[in-house]
Amino acid sequence: MADDERLVAIVTGAGSGIGYETARALVEKGWEVWDLSRRDRAYSGVKHMSCDISNEERVITAVNLIYSRCGHIDLVVNNAGFGISGACEFTSSENAKRLIDVNLMGADNVCRAVIPYMRENDGGRIIFISSAAAAFPIPFQAWYSAGKAALNAYALALRNELKPFGISVCVMMPGDIRTGFTASREKSVEGDDIYNGRIDKAVSAMERDETNGMEPSYVAQQVIKAAYASNPAPLKTIGLKYKLLMFLKRLLPERLINYILGKLY
Repeated sequence: MADDERLVAIVTGAGSGIGYETARALVEKGWEVWDLSRRDRAYSGVKHMSCDISNEERVITAVNLIYSRCGHIDLVVNNAGFGISGACEFTSSENAKRLIDVNLMGADNVCRAVIPYMRENDGGRIIFISSAAAAFPIPFQAWYSAGKAALNAYALALRNELKPFGISVCVMMPGDIRTGFTASREKSVEGDDIYNGRIDKAVSAMERDETNGMEPSYVAQQVIKAAYASNPAPLKTIGLKYKLLMFLKRLLPERLINYILGKLY
């Protein structure tokens, strides 16, 4: 890539929250930023393409178009996703699969479309936005937690697969964040009478934590640091509270960690 060419980034789900703030920050640093999401939120300098990342054909078409116009793709931030909550017993397989299709398989669709171009250009970086829920599975948010845990495993395997091609992979695991994600979560309290009100109580506690959580702009700045780092850590926990919890997780038995999570939610 010539010195006078702008670096090119794809950010999925840049219409709001972490994705929006990350796209903004990249533009301010001079990047050419493409947003792949189902909704557009105007921000000067961000090029929006309407794309459901769970649709493989649409992802391939979008990535091919970006490459044909730019000639290189230097960074991908796999951020798009959504949340559901409710008891496992009362969560339909259709809803669970829909979440996995977006949060996990959607990221895979983007990676498979972009990797050949990064390999052709001898390098690039792929950043996954995961969650502390991957390490601390939250009751009544089992499918979101499971999807993020699977995303971590996928990303770490991919990191070793792509290393010989100069393509680096890392995962960001933020804790509670104050975004529209909370309001857009698909909540179900079906069976709450059977669970003695625990479903509503757990989800309400989680949403209070999110409402008092980090600003998405702070998380975006950590993503930017990872984008520029010479050798980013495979997994980075964001938020002091969750860094402490990750430290304790390494010291304490899993039985105790899971017991504490049960008490918290």
